[in-house]
Amino acid sequence: MEGVGGGNSASAATLDQWRQFSMRFQFYLDKTTPHAVYRWSATAALLVLYALRVYSLQGFYIITYGLGIYILNLLIGFLSPLVDPELEPSDGPMLPTKGSDEFKPFIRRLPEFKFWYAITKAFIISFLMTFFSVFDVPVFWPILLCYWFVLFTLTMKRQIMHMIKYKYIPFSIGKQKYGRKKASAGSSSGSRAE
Repeated sequence: MEGVGGGNSASAATLDQWRQFSMRFQFYLDKTTPHAVYRWSATAALLVLYALRVYSLQGFYIITYGLGIYILNLLIGFLSPLVDPELEPSDGPMLPTKGSDEFKPFIRRLPEFKFWYAITKAFIISFLMTFFSVFDVPVFWPILLCYWFVLFTLTMKRQIMHMIKYKYIPFSIGKQKYGRKKASAGSSSGSRAE
């Protein structure tokens, strides 16, 4: 009977340590949220590290192909609106199509932070898979590369046509700045002359 109680306390202690680790990990992950440049720089470093490992081993091309397909899937989610105008009923909310329409901000189906986090996890998992020879399936990599480029081109063409059809741009560069009107600047200089 004592052995059973000891096993429960050991599993409870392990579960408690896992919860503490999860909370600490989430805390540090949350702290990285406003630092997009640093996050993406770290992911770019992981990409270079992974590419160097695959190049030096001359293998694991099937893992790289799977990683490329996964990233392409994430990219489509990142570039797509949360509510697809093609699937939305015509009387429901739509993206603005004319300048006189009400402004509705572009809301992504996959937010930037989740996009970054999924890509970073994918690079880490792929990198770790390169340490196990069972994943090094021999393939003729130029065919995979050509197939991936064809898939990328067709998918992005469809996505760009969707953007053109529904008139949305999934990127905004910086915060929009509003300037003074020229008429107000002229009236203020006129009041000084008086």
